Amino acid sequence: MLSLQEISDRIEIQDLFARYSFAIDERDWAALDTVFTPDARIDYSETGGAKGTLAEIKAWLPVALERFPTFQHMVATTKLELDGDEARSRTILFNPMTHKAQDGTEQVFFIGLWYRDRLVRTADGWRIAERYEEMGWSHNVPPMGPVPEIVVPEIGA
Repeated sequence: MLSLQEISDRIEIQDLFARYSFAIDERDWAALDTVFTPDARIDYSETGGAKGTLAEIKAWLPVALERFPTFQHMVATTKLELDGDEARSRTILFNPMTHKAQDGTEQVFFIGLWYRDRLVRTADGWRIAERYEEMGWSHNVPPMGPVPEIVVPEIGA
């Protein structure tokens, strides 16, 4: 039988994953500050993306997602292992996207993957401290150029 605390934790973590999806789909990069810890490590490299700190990923996302006029991040089943103020999870993601080529043509494609996360309870609620995007499958992916690299601004620039 689940304790009230575990029920609450599970609901809060599912809400956290929904906030992530809406932040990405609405291109609200500042909202990611309510999803990740300030020192979070994020790794999208297995699916062709970047790997870096929260600040680096927030700077990279608008550039990387510019060629996709529409997309939806639909999180589903989560395997969650709670351990006090920390947790580990593996969550299914179904991600339909539209790619816009340089000639203006658009093509819908689909990606299925998992988010593997390390979560921590903070004073502001549950946050993602580490996220790894694990590739599952894809369908109808169009040819695309390489994903832009993270550009770290120079200090004082």
